[in-house]
Amino acid sequence: MSKKLFTEEEVNILKNNKYVKNVSLKGITYTDEFKRIFINESGNGKTARMIFEKCGFSIDILGMRRVKGCSDRWRSAFKNGGSSNLTDTRKYNNGQPIEKDLSIEEKYKKLEAKMKLLKKLNMIERSVLKKK
Repeated sequence: MSKKLFTEEEVNILKNNKYVKNVSLKGITYTDEFKRIFINESGNGKTARMIFEKCGFSIDILGMRRVKGCSDRWRSAFKNGGSSNLTDTRKYNNGQPIEKDLSIEEKYKKLEAKMKLLKKLNMIERSVLKKK
Protein backbone atom coordinates (compact mmCIF):
# COMPACT_ATOMS: atom_id res chain seq x y z
CA MET A 1 0.00 0.00 0.00
CA SER A 2 1.19 3.47 -0.83
CA LYS A 3 2.03 5.96 1.90
CA LYS A 4 0.03 8.63 0.08
CA LEU A 5 -3.32 9.21 1.74
CA PHE A 6 -6.30 10.39 -0.29
CA THR A 7 -8.24 13.49 0.68
CA GLU A 8 -12.03 13.33 1.01
CA GLU A 9 -12.32 15.13 -2.33
CA GLU A 10 -10.01 12.63 -4.05
CA VAL A 11 -11.98 9.72 -2.53
CA ASN A 12 -15.19 11.15 -4.01
CA ILE A 13 -13.56 11.57 -7.42
CA LEU A 14 -12.25 8.00 -7.37
CA LYS A 15 -15.63 6.59 -6.23
CA ASN A 16 -17.18 7.96 -9.42
CA ASN A 17 -14.84 5.90 -11.62
CA LYS A 18 -16.54 2.76 -12.91
CA TYR A 19 -13.32 0.76 -12.47
CA VAL A 20 -13.16 1.37 -8.71
CA LYS A 21 -14.74 -1.26 -6.49
CA ASN A 22 -13.92 0.43 -3.19
CA VAL A 23 -11.84 3.36 -2.01
CA SER A 24 -10.83 4.70 1.40
CA LEU A 25 -8.44 7.36 2.60
CA LYS A 26 -5.64 4.77 2.60
CA GLY A 27 -6.27 2.54 -0.38
CA ILE A 28 -8.18 1.67 -3.49
CA THR A 29 -9.63 -1.60 -4.77
CA TYR A 30 -9.94 -1.89 -8.53
CA THR A 31 -12.54 -3.98 -10.33
CA ASP A 32 -11.55 -7.30 -11.86
CA GLU A 33 -12.65 -5.87 -15.22
CA PHE A 34 -10.08 -3.07 -14.95
CA LYS A 35 -7.33 -5.53 -14.10
CA ARG A 36 -8.15 -7.58 -17.21
CA ILE A 37 -8.22 -4.43 -19.36
CA PHE A 38 -4.87 -3.45 -17.88
CA ILE A 39 -3.27 -6.81 -18.73
CA ASN A 40 -4.68 -6.76 -22.28
CA GLU A 41 -3.54 -3.20 -22.93
CA SER A 42 -0.10 -3.72 -21.42
CA GLY A 43 0.27 -6.76 -23.67
CA ASN A 44 -0.36 -4.41 -26.59
CA GLY A 45 2.61 -2.26 -25.55
CA LYS A 46 0.86 0.53 -23.63
CA THR A 47 2.46 1.88 -20.48
CA ALA A 48 0.78 1.65 -17.09
CA ARG A 49 0.34 5.41 -16.99
CA MET A 50 -1.39 5.45 -20.38
CA ILE A 51 -3.79 2.67 -19.37
CA PHE A 52 -4.73 4.29 -16.06
CA GLU A 53 -5.29 7.67 -17.74
CA LYS A 54 -7.33 6.10 -20.57
CA CYS A 55 -9.62 4.50 -17.95
CA GLY A 56 -10.26 7.83 -16.27
CA PHE A 57 -7.75 7.82 -13.42
CA SER A 58 -5.72 10.89 -12.56
CA ILE A 59 -2.07 10.10 -11.96
CA ASP A 60 -1.87 13.22 -9.80
CA ILE A 61 -4.43 11.67 -7.42
CA LEU A 62 -3.13 8.09 -7.49
CA GLY A 63 0.57 8.80 -7.64
CA MET A 64 3.01 7.08 -9.96
CA ARG A 65 4.27 4.84 -7.16
CA ARG A 66 0.81 3.32 -6.66
CA VAL A 67 0.36 2.87 -10.43
CA LYS A 68 3.72 1.13 -10.76
CA GLY A 69 3.00 -1.09 -7.75
CA CYS A 70 -0.35 -2.22 -9.17
CA SER A 71 1.21 -2.76 -12.56
CA ASP A 72 3.99 -4.96 -11.21
CA ARG A 73 1.64 -6.93 -8.94
CA TRP A 74 -0.97 -7.61 -11.65
CA ARG A 75 1.59 -8.55 -14.30
CA SER A 76 3.28 -10.95 -11.90
CA ALA A 77 -0.06 -12.50 -10.84
CA PHE A 78 -1.09 -12.93 -14.47
CA LYS A 79 2.26 -14.45 -15.39
CA ASN A 80 2.08 -16.93 -12.49
CA GLY A 81 -1.53 -18.05 -12.81
CA GLY A 82 -3.39 -16.40 -15.65
CA SER A 83 -6.45 -14.21 -15.36
CA SER A 84 -7.83 -16.19 -12.43
CA ASN A 85 -5.06 -14.72 -10.24
CA LEU A 86 -6.34 -11.22 -10.98
CA THR A 87 -9.69 -11.91 -9.32
CA ASP A 88 -10.28 -10.34 -5.92
CA THR A 89 -11.00 -13.34 -3.69
CA ARG A 90 -11.55 -11.43 -0.45
CA LYS A 91 -15.32 -11.58 -0.87
CA TYR A 92 -15.15 -15.39 -0.88
CA ASN A 93 -12.87 -15.73 2.14
CA ASN A 94 -14.81 -14.99 5.30
CA GLY A 95 -12.03 -15.93 7.69
CA GLN A 96 -13.34 -19.39 8.43
CA PRO A 97 -10.80 -22.06 7.51
CA ILE A 98 -11.89 -24.62 4.98
CA GLU A 99 -12.43 -28.02 6.54
CA LYS A 100 -10.04 -30.52 5.10
CA ASP A 101 -10.09 -34.27 5.29
CA LEU A 102 -8.01 -35.36 8.26
CA SER A 103 -6.59 -38.77 8.88
CA ILE A 104 -7.66 -40.62 12.02
CA GLU A 105 -4.30 -39.83 13.66
CA GLU A 106 -4.68 -36.11 12.90
CA LYS A 107 -8.24 -36.11 14.26
CA TYR A 108 -7.03 -37.86 17.42
CA LYS A 109 -4.23 -35.33 17.96
CA LYS A 110 -6.67 -32.48 17.41
CA LEU A 111 -9.08 -33.93 19.98
CA GLU A 112 -6.26 -34.48 22.47
CA ALA A 113 -5.18 -30.86 22.12
CA LYS A 114 -8.78 -29.72 22.59
CA MET A 115 -9.13 -31.88 25.74
CA LYS A 116 -5.90 -30.47 27.22
CA LEU A 117 -7.16 -26.96 26.60
CA LEU A 118 -10.52 -27.71 28.20
CA LYS A 119 -8.83 -29.24 31.26
CA LYS A 120 -6.60 -26.19 31.60
CA LEU A 121 -9.58 -23.82 31.32
CA ASN A 122 -11.49 -25.90 33.85
CA MET A 123 -8.59 -25.70 36.34
CA ILE A 124 -8.35 -21.93 35.89
CA GLU A 125 -12.09 -21.56 36.40
CA ARG A 126 -11.97 -23.64 39.60
CA SER A 127 -9.09 -21.61 41.01
CA VAL A 128 -10.99 -18.37 40.34
CA LEU A 129 -14.11 -19.77 42.04
CA LYS A 130 -12.10 -20.86 45.13
CA LYS A 131 -10.68 -17.33 45.53
CA LYS A 132 -14.19 -15.89 45.79
